[in-house]
Amino acid sequence: MRGIRQDIQGLRALAVTAVVLDHAAVPGVAGGYIGVDMFFVVSGFLITGQLLRRLRKTGRIGFADFYARRARRILPASFTVLALTVGGVFLFVPPTLRAQAMTDAAAVALYVPNYVFAVRGTDYLANTTPSVFQHYWSLGVEEQFYLLWPALLGVAWVLLRRRRRAIAAVLGVLAIVSLVVGIWLTRTNEPWAFFALWPRAWELAAGGLLAIAAPTVRRLLPAWGARILGWAGVAGIVVGCVVFTADTTFPGTAALLPVLATAAVIAAGEVPARGSVVSLLRLRPFQFLGAISYSLYLVHWPLEQLPQAAVGYEHPLPLYITLALAVLAVPLAWIMYRWLENPVRHARFFAKARPRRSLFAALAGSSVLAAVSVVALVGAANATPSTGRVVAATPPSVPLQETSFVPANLKPALTQAQNDNPALYSDGCELNFSQSTPHPCASGPSTAPTVVLWGDSAAAQWAPGLQQAVESAGDRFVTQTKSGCASTLIDHVRNGQPYPSCDAWRTNVLAQLKKNPPAVVVLASYDNEELPKGKNAEQQWADGLANTISQIPSQTRVLLMSDSPDFGVNPVDCLSQHLTDAKACAQPKSKALSSPGRTAAQNAAKQTRAQLIDLTDYFCTDTVCPAIVGNTLIYRDSHHLTASFSSALAPALSAKLAPYLP
Repeated sequence: MRGIRQDIQGLRALAVTAVVLDHAAVPGVAGGYIGVDMFFVVSGFLITGQLLRRLRKTGRIGFADFYARRARRILPASFTVLALTVGGVFLFVPPTLRAQAMTDAAAVALYVPNYVFAVRGTDYLANTTPSVFQHYWSLGVEEQFYLLWPALLGVAWVLLRRRRRAIAAVLGVLAIVSLVVGIWLTRTNEPWAFFALWPRAWELAAGGLLAIAAPTVRRLLPAWGARILGWAGVAGIVVGCVVFTADTTFPGTAALLPVLATAAVIAAGEVPARGSVVSLLRLRPFQFLGAISYSLYLVHWPLEQLPQAAVGYEHPLPLYITLALAVLAVPLAWIMYRWLENPVRHARFFAKARPRRSLFAALAGSSVLAAVSVVALVGAANATPSTGRVVAATPPSVPLQETSFVPANLKPALTQAQNDNPALYSDGCELNFSQSTPHPCASGPSTAPTVVLWGDSAAAQWAPGLQQAVESAGDRFVTQTKSGCASTLIDHVRNGQPYPSCDAWRTNVLAQLKKNPPAVVVLASYDNEELPKGKNAEQQWADGLANTISQIPSQTRVLLMSDSPDFGVNPVDCLSQHLTDAKACAQPKSKALSSPGRTAAQNAAKQTRAQLIDLTDYFCTDTVCPAIVGNTLIYRDSHHLTASFSSALAPALSAKLAPYLP
């Protein structure tokens, strides 16, 4: 590689521009997230090139020097933005999200944020309340790659006696394995496919393999071929940015487009050719943005997200604001590049010292930031936002009497809402996404008539209240629930892909119902479950309900639970920012009850033998659906009930169920 590659600097500009415009929600650039994949290829190419030159010159990697250089290049800007964002969290982020944000900050300081997001099941492309540290996931992947790749390359260099083709073949096999794992995980567990190193390593390895092949590319690729290859690569990048959306199944095979397109541009840049894509990428604006791309990537995300958190996620910032923030990120990134990145990277104190000085500074910085984050985490977790006022513990009633503020005796407290789940979760009765063997959990007299609750997590939310209502009638209560899997026999998908474990589970549950018909089956599902695209959603629900009801034994009475309101965003976060005005967090009734499955259930109750159980009057007034009734918080997230409110509905459920129970 000859000096600073202007084409690569221009590629960095394209990549960061795509990401920033996507995060600013600019129309027409919904696929801008592929900019991260471009960065991966560029990083793999440059790092592998540096390591190969060191190996050819000295025969060794020089791990301490390599990691010291990486630390000086990456950590000063990273840690500075991290520290400033931690401060921003306590100024702008809702109190209910601060503990999670501090967990993320600690993970960033320890170089593992991508695994925190993977374990949490974060949907990067469809997250309505994203972490202000979410963009650090890609740095985690790169840092972990830097830890392993030099060792792999060095071992291959020694064992294969510097034979470039043999080294490329071995590393290529590892890259192919990573790609296959990524495609498989995208279909089975998309968060891990998106955030983890092993399904993403092939993207960095693609750049590394190109670095190994660079001499061959320079020797064999003609100038006319370089021109075609380079412009085709840029076209592929543009197509990905424009055509891909949040609904695209990603990474999977879709990631091949940005990776191969970026590799094509880099390969074309190896061959001098008049009229090539380099003539575009070497223009001054591309060079400027490429130079500050790292700082711009770090700065732009918290700059967009902290104001959004301040106004509330239920009120998305308008385009002119997000675009203005994206523009503001450019001079801020330049300041950080000019006065932090470069000075620290080239500082004599580090550059002329032994590598251990840089590594010690990196370790010290990580430890301090991790410790600060943990202390802040403890403080945030123990904070309980409320007005200090107390209200009476009144049960839900009709007409609904909403509470207009956040009471001190709120049950559960805002900071505990997400953990206020039905007991069937801790008891192992709620199946996860991969399980397909039914796991019914029963309570009540074993000889009594049985009432089965069947459905997804939106069915599980009714379990506390239903169990009390059924057992008070002297009957036996059984749950059959699985996350993200409606009992309605619709063509279910998950993250845009088939959901075979759901299909198998529903078939198995139906077999059990036919073998031992219960007295009553209560069907409940999230009415906005993901369905195949291109078909009328309401019709899919109607057909699925009719199919389900027809297969349930004729001697079993079928009840349809009308789903709880869907807020679209978490009202808990809104409440923590509007302690004295809880009404600001209510949703219009017309919006909260607009799901296609709701209408289908109402029609099914008229057209089939099923009966509808509708508690909407306990959730909504004539115009709005509030978040607090009495001293009870209704929701633990955007559409799931707290176990506390579900239990409080037991008397109402008893009254609704009485005509249908044995």
